[in-house]
Amino acid sequence: MKERRMVNSRSIFFIAILISLITACGTAEEETAGDNASGSDDTSSEEDTRTVEHAMGETEIEGTPEKVVTLYQGANDTAAALGVEPVGIVESWTEKPIYKYLRDDLEGTEIIGEETQPNLEAIAEMDPDVIIANKTRHEDIYEDLSAIAPTVMGEAVYKWEDTLNIMGQALNMQEEADELLASYEERIATFQEKMGEELPIEASITNFRADHARIFYMGFAGRVLEDAGFERPEGHDNTDEWGIKLSSKESIPEADAEVIFNFNSGTETEQIEETFEEWTDHPLWQELEAVENDQVHMVDEETWNAGGGVLAANLMVDDLYEIFDVEE
Repeated sequence: MKERRMVNSRSIFFIAILISLITACGTAEEETAGDNASGSDDTSSEEDTRTVEHAMGETEIEGTPEKVVTLYQGANDTAAALGVEPVGIVESWTEKPIYKYLRDDLEGTEIIGEETQPNLEAIAEMDPDVIIANKTRHEDIYEDLSAIAPTVMGEAVYKWEDTLNIMGQALNMQEEADELLASYEERIATFQEKMGEELPIEASITNFRADHARIFYMGFAGRVLEDAGFERPEGHDNTDEWGIKLSSKESIPEADAEVIFNFNSGTETEQIEETFEEWTDHPLWQELEAVENDQVHMVDEETWNAGGGVLAANLMVDDLYEIFDVEE
């Protein structure tokens, strides 16, 4: 009887150990499952989710978006710079439907309306992973866009560095975006170094259209010129306004500067040319310092105003190197 009691005791002992091991395994599995659910695993969805701060708040983006929609020219430009071909883009203002300098990268991409009026139905049918929009153009439809897909908004269409930054974050390409910015900054620094004591130079940006003329203060081109070491004339530098429309030819002296960069805008070619000749033949234009010193330079609207992205900024820098005979 004694021997039988010992066997029973051992059996009970081993059963107890087995139960404790099973319980421990179950607890470990629950803890592991809990860790995965909370995102501590390396492959978890939480770690792959980024919160992008932008002009309209914050937006969460998962992973690396494959289907991208861009709703303003600077975003079209920046997508091309990053090597991304969107599934949908807005039509260009001129050189329709896509600016010539972007066609090698974006030709054939589906057009989904105008920058000021994108086709929401067409965008929804594309089922995009992310939408890149801009507060200046799309603030009123931000909620509609966000209902279609995660949407990030640039601050202003001409703030190309902001566009590059938010797209780098949204597309999971921050390193590539940083490299593009660093390359631009290096080119700017080289230009300033080669120009030396010639800088700063006072510069005006003029623009002729079919029925009027404009002076741009601090839009896209103004920001790049400021980076490169140019200054705005007195009266241009005390405002954050984009610029002014010249109401009459008596306003021409407001464009006076050491150098003038001019681009003409619009598709009414004949009328624009007539306006340009009428204004530039005026005696007040002929008296401007830049005109007297043969320092009026005709530049392309697409890269100096409408493109609005890092590629256009670099094309502007190309022009500065050429105009001022600087070797890179």
